[in-house]
Amino acid sequence: MANKTKSSNIVVGLDIGTSKVVCIVGKFVEDNLEIIALGAYPSSGLKKGVVVNIDATTDAISKAVEQAQSMVEENIKSVFVGIAGNHIKSLNSQGAVGIKDKEVTSFDIDRVIDSAQAVSIPSDQRVLHVLPQEFVIDGQEVSLDPLGMSGVRLEAKVHLVTCSNSAIKNIEKCIKNCGLGVQGFVLEQLASSHSILSDDEKDLGVCLVDIGGGTTDIAIFNSGSIVFTGVIPIAGDQVTSDIAQALRTPTPQAEDIKQKNGCAVTEFTKDDETVEVLAVGGRPPRELSRSALADIIQPRYSELFELIKAEIVRNGFEDNISAGLVFTGGTSKMEGVVELAESIFQTSVRLGIPTKFKGMETILQNPIYSTSIGLIEHGFKQINNQMLAEEKQGFFSKILRVVKNEYWL
Repeated sequence: MANKTKSSNIVVGLDIGTSKVVCIVGKFVEDNLEIIALGAYPSSGLKKGVVVNIDATTDAISKAVEQAQSMVEENIKSVFVGIAGNHIKSLNSQGAVGIKDKEVTSFDIDRVIDSAQAVSIPSDQRVLHVLPQEFVIDGQEVSLDPLGMSGVRLEAKVHLVTCSNSAIKNIEKCIKNCGLGVQGFVLEQLASSHSILSDDEKDLGVCLVDIGGGTTDIAIFNSGSIVFTGVIPIAGDQVTSDIAQALRTPTPQAEDIKQKNGCAVTEFTKDDETVEVLAVGGRPPRELSRSALADIIQPRYSELFELIKAEIVRNGFEDNISAGLVFTGGTSKMEGVVELAESIFQTSVRLGIPTKFKGMETILQNPIYSTSIGLIEHGFKQINNQMLAEEKQGFFSKILRVVKNEYWL
């Protein structure tokens, strides 16, 4: 992949989350992804993945990009942006076309994908991704690259992802206010899958669960392709809110307690472990046992995992995730999350940490950065695919010119 991309070219991933904005700059050096810059800044302008304050979001993006820019010589001009939220919808569709010259060409593949995405979607939605699942030639399933194969009829099954027009325009406006362009919008759980899932897991069947601050994003892969995406509007912010209300402490203090002392399984705490809780209204701080804190946290995580399980079962994929579940995102880091999930889902669960890169490993090998690093990987793949398409187009143009010259001679 990297040999088609000049080493001087950089790709920038921008993860605009509910709790923070992360900007990561990467490039490929000798077939290895190298991270060369990182910027992060707290965000308050989004709620459940949707912009609710243009100025606050613009400011957070600007600060995160400035931090990353200070670490690289090349100017950051455009970014690949992660998108999530309750407005994301998805469906599986299929289409079929006749193969023109009895051999599949790139034109036939484009036509059948266009046919598969010719479905009715609400006027306030737009297509974000058309992700091929499988191709069928004359009733026979073939690989995801049927180019050059012989046949009469080509069918395609695809996974369509749509998003809200207004939500994406608001994000785009914030980015343009910072003087940046958008190279592409990428579904966040799709981006995360690039950085933490193995090809074997995708082939066997796996469920990716990205637990952020505002939403929990789900993606199910089977036979190497994405077959389901979903969003649950419960995530880390609800856990923080539970702590704040139960302990009658300010939300920032509750977030700090959650990150430093949180535990998702009461049995994992020790009797002598205590937490200092700041009170409101000038009252003196008080001490709380860590097991009491876990009693507040565990029910919310259990509720979330039950909702994820119900979503998987409702869509009929409970028997198609033999590789288990992979959890990622900042809220999945808490002690006891993996063990609690295993007890509820009754299958293998692991924490997804990005490792397929070089540079700043001690900081970035963390579930918080799975989406950002995945955006860079997705960006390089998209750029290389465009370069290949341009090379093919240029090749055919040369042949056409030769044919024309021969004809006129």
